[in-house]
Amino acid sequence: MNGAPQPPSGNGLAAGLALVFDMDGVLVNSNPVHCQAWARFNLRYGVETTPAMLERMYGKRNDEIIRDFFGDGLTHKEVVARGAAKEVLYRQIMGSRIAELLVPGVRSFLQRHAGTPMAVASNAEPENVRFVLDRAQLRDYFRVVVDGQQVSRPKPHPEIFLRAAELLGVAPANCLVFEDSHSGVQAARMAQMRVIALCTTYDNLPGAGICVDNFESGELATWLAAQVRAV
Repeated sequence: MNGAPQPPSGNGLAAGLALVFDMDGVLVNSNPVHCQAWARFNLRYGVETTPAMLERMYGKRNDEIIRDFFGDGLTHKEVVARGAAKEVLYRQIMGSRIAELLVPGVRSFLQRHAGTPMAVASNAEPENVRFVLDRAQLRDYFRVVVDGQQVSRPKPHPEIFLRAAELLGVAPANCLVFEDSHSGVQAARMAQMRVIALCTTYDNLPGAGICVDNFESGELATWLAAQVRAV
């Protein structure tokens, strides 16, 4: 059935396709809050946070960020503790702001595709994933949630996306991934998935099938309607 058009599912998306979402920068525009939290947290250790440091942070898992910011001399226990402390600060700053920070159109988009297999696949810490999905009341839309601690190799390795596809019971080639970072796009492409880039973090992400500002884009609906089941 390679490339054979399938009957639409009722929301403009061909049957047999699945949607996979990163979280930070895709469901919620939280990267500015992460930047603020890292800047405050790093000052506890006398580290001034530069724009270059924050640029390297996007799309990374906490253990990678901590070792980048503080060096390789920390023990595993220290890395975990510092990462957890930073995320406590992040959640304190976010507080009740999640609703206002949702990427425009995301809730109505998820509602329209409620019958489609959907997953979250994020490098984020499990506590942050629970915090965002529960506070924003988005959890029920997703059949599968995979966080950064459920895989041994974070993005840009494709493991997290392949795991999401496996749990959804959908072939990777039939998964459409929403991403906002270079490492996320790379991971999705390595998993042989199609990629929609949201321009919340970068103006352009090479390798994506389409780049849109948010879920309200008419171009997004047109592009999705053109996708067919691959296998």
